[in-house]
Amino acid sequence: MMESEMEKGRPYQEKPRTFSTVRSKSSIPLVFRVLMKINPRALIVLLLLVVCGVFYLGASTSPIIVFVFCICTLSLFFSLYLTKWVLAKDEGPPEMSEISDAIRDGAEGFFRTQYGAISKMACILALVILFIYLFRTTTPQQEASGLGRTTSAYITVIAFLLGAVCSGLAGYVGMWVSVRANVRVSSAARRSAREALQIAVRAGGFSAIVVVGMAVFGVALLYATFYVWLGVDSPDSMKVTDLPLLLVGYGFGASFVALFAQLGGGIYTKAADVGADLVGKVEQGIPEDDPRNPAVIADLVGDNVGDCAARGADLFESIAAEIISAMILGATMAQRCKIEDPSGFILFPLVVHSFDLVVSSVGILSIRGTRDSGLISPIEDPMAIMQKGYSITILLAVLTFGGSTRWLLYTEQAPTAWFNFALCGLVGIITAYAFVWISKYYTDYKHEPVRLLALSSSTGHGTNIIAGVSLGMEATALPVLVISVAIISAFWLGRTCGLVDELGDPTGGLFGTAVATMGMLSTAAYVLTMDMFGPIADNAGGIVEMSQQPESVREITDILDAVGNTTKATTKGFAIGSAALASFLLFSAYMDEVAAFAQLPFKEVDIAIPEVFVGGLLGSMLIFLFSGWACSAVGRTAQEVVTEVRRQFIERPGIMDYKEKPDYGRCVAIVASASLREMIKPGALAILSPMAVGIIFRILGHATGQPLLGAKVVASMLMFATVTGILMALFLNTSGGAWDNAKKYIETGALGGKGSEAHKAAITGDTVGDPFKDTAGPSIHVLIKMLATITLVMAPIFL
Repeated sequence: MMESEMEKGRPYQEKPRTFSTVRSKSSIPLVFRVLMKINPRALIVLLLLVVCGVFYLGASTSPIIVFVFCICTLSLFFSLYLTKWVLAKDEGPPEMSEISDAIRDGAEGFFRTQYGAISKMACILALVILFIYLFRTTTPQQEASGLGRTTSAYITVIAFLLGAVCSGLAGYVGMWVSVRANVRVSSAARRSAREALQIAVRAGGFSAIVVVGMAVFGVALLYATFYVWLGVDSPDSMKVTDLPLLLVGYGFGASFVALFAQLGGGIYTKAADVGADLVGKVEQGIPEDDPRNPAVIADLVGDNVGDCAARGADLFESIAAEIISAMILGATMAQRCKIEDPSGFILFPLVVHSFDLVVSSVGILSIRGTRDSGLISPIEDPMAIMQKGYSITILLAVLTFGGSTRWLLYTEQAPTAWFNFALCGLVGIITAYAFVWISKYYTDYKHEPVRLLALSSSTGHGTNIIAGVSLGMEATALPVLVISVAIISAFWLGRTCGLVDELGDPTGGLFGTAVATMGMLSTAAYVLTMDMFGPIADNAGGIVEMSQQPESVREITDILDAVGNTTKATTKGFAIGSAALASFLLFSAYMDEVAAFAQLPFKEVDIAIPEVFVGGLLGSMLIFLFSGWACSAVGRTAQEVVTEVRRQFIERPGIMDYKEKPDYGRCVAIVASASLREMIKPGALAILSPMAVGIIFRILGHATGQPLLGAKVVASMLMFATVTGILMALFLNTSGGAWDNAKKYIETGALGGKGSEAHKAAITGDTVGDPFKDTAGPSIHVLIKMLATITLVMAPIFL
């Protein structure tokens, strides 16, 4: 029987001709193509010169920067080891590698087109920033240090473009590894579940280490370059405490690329997924990832461009924004407290994330393969194995964080301040663990919420939707309570550390919150590893199904896929928690910057002023409008996919009997062009709204004698958008993840199993949840941080 099915399936083993055109252009980025043409010896000499130049910059700046560069270099070698280890694994039989090639071609083709469009928009925005900065006012500190408008403009534009390039590269790395690891995980699943798990984790680990390492290295290199170029701390030049404000362009560039990557990739992956599920599973009754489904390749391509590439860019900009905001707050506090050597307080975030690379590497290596073959037993739960690795990472993070605070934050003015800051870091680490646990509780089908959601499917489609929406709303409570406790605890630990300004007022509160944010992100590389594991496992399951492997192999990839859904949901919880804390810090930095430019005190925002209240209302509205446009973009694109898939089933009836081959490329082309078109409107809304609101209320303020009105309204907009965005993202991410795993739970055989009425209702819920958890929800993480960085960069035009 199996043999005859394989024979029937042979038309699908041919490499899809529709993808040959995708490879007519090289998928390797231009930079790498140029480097490959250089003589190897000349390339080695060139690389050595670059390395020497980088370390010279570091040595001219601070020994701490040299330490950061050393850790980043070592992490690069570790990531190369992981790559070599993963790529050494076999790709399985030819039918597997042919499907993998089709996925890779589609992903790389879309990536090239998408990032081509994003790069053009980034260049236009860079010219706008240059124009604004050439005609803006300068702060007294900048004038005193001789930093003119022109220099300031070019510094901001260089930082913006570098942030954009690094963010794009982070996305490329995430996709590059996933499209090569998926087939190796599929092949390993034929032998051992543990081996498949290990390959998926190490492939995700490679991407995570490179993304975090690049974020740290990029900020450190920019800091060192500006330090040497501007002659910081020499007579009549800029003070080191003013330097971090020059880095905000880097964070804005990273956020800009991440937003469009997340929108475009999210629309692509979910439109393909919804279209494939609605026609394939519900109407035709064929399994998920069945080779007869014309949208199946587009769906598998979407996992890579939506989950891997976009999430890499998302986490990159999270870390970059948090490092820069913490550096600004550290510098501000050191200046107010008249600390003799402020470099420790400024560079502390870079050291924390350097140690993140070390502890996460240990956590990744702690997940080892075994020789046992077959299905994972209850004892060998993949989630438990990854949780064990996470526990090891957290334990090491606590130790290294404590050591870092003693090394860099010790000062004679307050000898015990470092201990208070170490406790702030511990608050952040506990917050991260709590967020991961809460997300797991609400989205893993081992726990009650998802099982109750699955049970609601047995009474119909409507009750499934009601239960999913109510679960998502309920799931906002615990994370908000955790984050509230974290912000207040860290603020008061910092405030009572003993550091005071000239007037004797305590000043460490905000920096305490910054340290807690660093604590939360001190295991970011391992959390990103768990996130990347999800789409790789999902793709592996698709390859197994399409190549018609035995049921036992599909059972292994199904277990890994279900765990991957949970790890993706936990990472989104982690990302929104860190986004909330980072936005709080960036908001404080924005108020400091406005005060410096306006030479007026700006310490609070009064929402009793009508215009300021309206700004808050507009901020909340922005989140809802953005989410609505993102979800409707998925809906419109999915409609095109559904129409195309139905057309193929009608016009090619032989598809269902394996006599005719679906046109996979047609669905890929539809989704690619539609997602690039649809990402523009919500992206433009996010960028233009704060600028338009600030300029309009600035004009109104000058007309009514309120000089800071524009800045105050933008501050209110930023605050309300952040609060609303946190709640909306938590709701969307959790409900979407719960719907997906409720379906997976029924597919294990519960409540009638595959094909039952409960299963059909669960598919409807999963379809509704798809744009929630993979398009609108993750895009809001980026949106609230981008609003904060764009207001920092554009602050002068609001005054």
